[in-house]
This record gives sequence, C-alpha cells and structure tokens, in this order.
Amino acid sequence: MARPRKPLLSRERIVATALELIDAEGLPALSTRRLAAELGVSGPSLYNHFTTKDEILDAVADTVIAEVDVAAFEGGDWRTGLLGWARSYRAALAAHPHVVPYLAQGPGRRPAGLKMADAAFGGMVEAGWPPAQATRVCAMVRYFVAGSALGSFARGFVDDPGAYDPADYPHLGQAHLLAEHQRQVDEGAFETGLQALVDGLALHHPELVPPTDRARPL
Repeated sequence: MARPRKPLLSRERIVATALELIDAEGLPALSTRRLAAELGVSGPSLYNHFTTKDEILDAVADTVIAEVDVAAFEGGDWRTGLLGWARSYRAALAAHPHVVPYLAQGPGRRPAGLKMADAAFGGMVEAGWPPAQATRVCAMVRYFVAGSALGSFARGFVDDPGAYDPADYPHLGQAHLLAEHQRQVDEGAFETGLQALVDGLALHHPELVPPTDRARPL
C-alpha cells in the first residue's frame, strides 16, 4: 500500500503554521527548528523558501495586515475612512495579539503594510489634510489600535472579590466583574476612544469637515 503523501511545503503553508504557533504560544516559541518540526520537515527545507527567521516573521506580519480593510477611505470622507480603517485594523490585530509587538516596529518593506499605510495616508491627503498632519493622524491611529489590541483591560483585574478590600480600594467594589464582561468593556472602551479621537480632530479642524456635516454626529 502506498504511503500517504505529505503536503507540499510552500511559503503559504510555512507562514500559516508559523502564525498558528505564535497565536498558541507567543513570539518566543517560534524558531526554525520548532517550525520545521511542526511542519514535519527538516530545518534546511525552510531555507528553500525563506533565508532567515526574520523573513518568516515579516511574512507572518504581512499576512495579518493583509486582513485590514481600507476601503472606507474610498468615499472621500476622512472620518468614515478613519473609523472603518481603525475598526478593521483592531479586529485583525486582536485576532493575533502575540504578533502585535512585531508589527509595532512598523511596515518596513512588507507589501501589505506599505499598501495599508499608502491607503490611509492617501485617503487623508485626498480629503484635504496637509501631508504633515495626515502623517501624525495616521501614526496616532496606529498607536491607539496597537495599544488596544495588545491586551485586555478587563482581564487585567482578577475575578476574586476578596482582592479588592474596600478599606484599600473604596472605588473598586465591582472590579471583580470586569473579566466576566471582557468583550463589552474592551470593545466599548475602544469605540469610546475612537469616537473621541475622530470627533476631536473634526473639532480642531472644522475647515476639513463639509459644512452640511458639521452638526451631524457620526
């Protein structure tokens, strides 16, 4: 009886397996030896597709960023563009939080990262923002999204009521419930901050808001 054939090794399979490993165990778990073992191949086989571990990490990072939707900028409204981009950006990063520290280094030469940066910056400039200001706004959104996706605020509080002695922490009587409502708390905090960010930009730069929209809440 013929042996079952092993799946062919490809860049796509290497990247997918590397991302699964990072998602499960974090960035420190990724090594070429461990990755080869997970793929059921010898270590040198990886070098037919990637010359270094950093190249693999770059490909993993770009795979995550490729999930970000920047189509909201196409309508020409910078506020709609920022809101849509930030929400999609956070969703992509929140699905793979262990990759966020690597992504925080910037896009480097990664194609998907550069395309995202080009779409966001271009959308802001085309909507009337001076290039220098558009750069700062895009950087601000990136900082905000990365920080939000890196970890959970709600899960940072233990669910033991005894940890919050009223004598020491008189205002944390309900803190033990935060973890139970993690999604509601974390997503609500992100939406509150994002809305404040966009509204604040519109308030400080009314000249970039169409007159018919200035009284319209987003």
